Formats: sequence, C-alpha cells, structure tokens
Amino acid sequence: MHADDADIPTEVQRALTEFLDLQQQRLAEIGPELAEQVQAARDATSGGKRLRPSFCYWGFRAAGGDPERPILTAAASLEMLHVSALVHDDVMDSSDVRRGAPAAHKRFEALQRARTEASGTGGDPVGFGIGAAILLGDLCLIWADEMMHTSGFDAAALARASKFFDAVRVEVTAGQYLDLVAQASGEADMDRALRVLRYKSATYTVERPLHIGAALGGGDQYLIDALSAYGLPLGEAFQLRDDLLGVFGDPGVTGKPAGDDLREGKRTVLVAYAAEHMSPVQLTEFDRLFGRAELDDDEIQLLREILQDSRAVQACEDLISERTEDALQALDRSPIEDEASRKALADLAIAATSRQL
Repeated sequence: MHADDADIPTEVQRALTEFLDLQQQRLAEIGPELAEQVQAARDATSGGKRLRPSFCYWGFRAAGGDPERPILTAAASLEMLHVSALVHDDVMDSSDVRRGAPAAHKRFEALQRARTEASGTGGDPVGFGIGAAILLGDLCLIWADEMMHTSGFDAAALARASKFFDAVRVEVTAGQYLDLVAQASGEADMDRALRVLRYKSATYTVERPLHIGAALGGGDQYLIDALSAYGLPLGEAFQLRDDLLGVFGDPGVTGKPAGDDLREGKRTVLVAYAAEHMSPVQLTEFDRLFGRAELDDDEIQLLREILQDSRAVQACEDLISERTEDALQALDRSPIEDEASRKALADLAIAATSRQL
C-alpha cells in the first residue's frame, strides 16, 4: 500500500503487530511464561511519533524506491530498535514512567510483586523487574534485525542497507555510554553534551533512518551525502527540543513526570550552556539540587528559573531554529527529484522540532 494513500504510523503498527503475532507463536513453544515478554513488547511498540520509520520511508522514496515494495515493514524494524533503546534507557536512568505508563522494569516488578503476594514466596520484585526489562530490550534488538532481514527485500538491497543499520545500532549504544559517562562525571561539558546529542539522537533519529531507506531504494553516495546534510542538523534540533521538553514539558504531552531530566541529572546541551553562564551563587544552588531523585515541585521550579535566567533556554531555541533552517536549506539543494518526498521531508522537519513546551 502506498504511504501516500495510507497513514504511515498505521501501516507501521500493522507490521509490528503481525511480526509480534509470529513471535508469540514461536515463544509459546518455549514456555507460556514468555507471553509476558511479548505483551510488554506489544504495549511498548504501540503509539509514539513513528519518526524513524517515516524518515526511512521518505529516504526510500527520495531514492526513487517503488512504494509497492515492502518498505513500511522494513521501516518498522527501526521502531523495534527504538523500543529496545527506550527499555534499556529507562533501566539505566531509573525512570518509572514511559509514555504515560509504567516503564518496562516497573511493569515487570509489579507482575512479580503480585505473584509474590499471592503465593507468599518468590524472589526480589525489583531485581526481577530490572532483569526482565533488560531481556525485553535485548529481544527487541534481536527482533529489529529479524524484521529488517525478513521484510521482503532482496539480498542486494539488504546488503546495501546493512552497513547503515549496523552503524545506527553501534552509534546509539556508544551515545548511550557517553550519556552515562556524562552523568557520572558530575560536570557540565559542552563538547561531550554535543557528542551525546549527535550519536544518541541525531544520527539515530533522522540521518541513519534516511540512509537505510535510501540504500533499500538504490540511492547513490551523492544522495546519501545530501540526506546527511539535511538529517544531521535536523536530528540535533529534534534532540534540543526533546531536552527542553524534558525540563519544561507538560507531562500530559511528554508522558513522563515534569522535570524528570532534572531528577536524573541529564548533562544536556541546555545544562552545559547554563553552567557556563550562571552566576557563582546560581551555580552553587544548581549543583546542590541537580540530579537529586527526590526533588519536589518547588525545587524543580527553582532549577527551571536558573536555566531561564542563564539564557540557556533561549540559546537552545536559537540553536533549534538555526539547525532546522540548515536542514531545510540542505533539502532545497539536494538532488531529490520526487516532489512528494521533498514536501514530506520539509513537513517532518517542522513536526520534529516545533513541539510546544
């Protein structure tokens, strides 16, 4: 079905549902207990913005790919990869909520707690929840690879795409480690914050999905380079917006508690800029509160005010505007001939970066 004629998120959901139906049958042969893992995967792959599959699809179309080919199934593998990263991220950050529901490790913890209370015996629910979530993330990572390679493309197309699919998995894992190092350092380092921004999000959210789609569609290196010129600044703008939402966003929109990134001590570009421009008194107060899991609403508001007073918020807004404009100018210069692809990529640039606080 043409994505011009159908809703991309709907088609991606269809592909994920069909794939997980197959996995449920396979895992049922191993044991009924594994139904919990499949159901958790179903819930985790429901909803979301579907940005990565959308960029993959339009990268394919930009390369002249035939929309009758199974591109939406291949693109859905990137949503499975995204869920793997989110599940592991929530474990590492001790985040209790994801998309307005309990994070995977809290979900499994609650299941085990209920079993323990019902039987009067059983292991540690917290440890079980963490272990089960790690395994769910691992399964989704494996399933992402299987979804791509069983999507219906021929061996030549899959070989072209594989170097980009391999790259994105390495890059997002490396970016995640950089993020851990940044949080553990307790220091605001702009260079490190920018590297985390690039590898944990920019390449993973926009650039590599575009590359994977273009490679499946037979795009040449000239197109790949043009998509990078569009995708990298846009991916950075997307993550800068996400960082602002992580501090100032409405929980009803973000699906996470207000100020969660402040409790987790996320060393983002926003925080790095603020640290360079705070007064000594503000810096002392910020360091005292930032990264404390038990922050109350008043303390979160104080941290927000410090970030605003340092002009870090405005600096990030300016960067978002600059990076988005860079992406749109690169799109204008690109060799993409398909007008539907040009319009869709321009629209995605706005949708990815204009989410309101």
